Amino acid sequence: MLNVSHTTVSRSLNDSPLISKKTKEKVKEVAKKYNYRPNVSARSLVLAKSYNVGLFFSTLKTGTTANFFLSSVRGVNSIIKGRYNLAVEVIDDLVDFHQINIRNFDGIIVMSQSPNDDEFLAHVIRTEIPLVVLNREVVGQKVTTVLSDDLAGAYNITKHIIEQGHENIAIIEGKPEFRTTYKRKQGFINAHHEAGLEFNEYNSFNGKYDLESGYIAMKKILELKKRPTAVFCSNDEMALGAMKAIKGQGISMPDEISIAGFDDMGFTAYLTPALTTVLRPVEEMSREGIEILLKKIEGDEVEEIGIINLDTELIIRDSVKKII
Repeated sequence: MLNVSHTTVSRSLNDSPLISKKTKEKVKEVAKKYNYRPNVSARSLVLAKSYNVGLFFSTLKTGTTANFFLSSVRGVNSIIKGRYNLAVEVIDDLVDFHQINIRNFDGIIVMSQSPNDDEFLAHVIRTEIPLVVLNREVVGQKVTTVLSDDLAGAYNITKHIIEQGHENIAIIEGKPEFRTTYKRKQGFINAHHEAGLEFNEYNSFNGKYDLESGYIAMKKILELKKRPTAVFCSNDEMALGAMKAIKGQGISMPDEISIAGFDDMGFTAYLTPALTTVLRPVEEMSREGIEILLKKIEGDEVEEIGIINLDTELIIRDSVKKII
């Protein structure tokens, strides 16, 4: 249509400095008129790139909530849409790591939840696929990691509970192999120590980051001779399960027992009572990670900058009662 070569068209659409501004404008005008879109598969053949980015989760069977999964995918996809294909994979389901290679993936972002991922991360590093890890500090590997400050988040919400007059506070923990579980419990304990309160392990109950485990743990808490006045659940799904157990026994929230969560999932503001929780920036974490990964893929100068810690935010609602 414009009587120029396909090379000129390609360079114009990619804003090459070799093409004049006038020619670029003409090419883009025709492309817009005829709704032209680059074909990722065709580009991958010509440029010897897969144009695939992999988003890998530790597991989808346990410990990965629907909201956590959705926020992760949405964050990554908001940045790469139209530029790369997004392949969502599960590390637990991989039988052979050899299919994870530079021919199949231009870059990989791992939403890591436990040290069980270390072998996979080591494989990706060996194959020299550009890599960014989200959600967990990686020990012994030089890799950029983006995570939220869960320790500070748990500390802040526990401090808030204590400031409302609560001294006997239980915790429902997450899966023991998850790093987030350790961080949240440590923040919970730190707030106790700072306030001069003793934390007793008999007030600590195991959970699995799902509704059922929150429900089961809360039923055990309600059987204690000296029942806590407040319970911190290490995520919102367990808090929802805990609330069901409380209501099932006809106990009033927050008048008789207060409850708090972590993550600020979409439903938490609409519970009765509305849940006091911690906003964890999962989508922002994913966006930050994929932006760094794309710079690596596209040859920009990016150092392995270690750990990027994103702030959490305390969300105060109705589920924690002031008792002083």
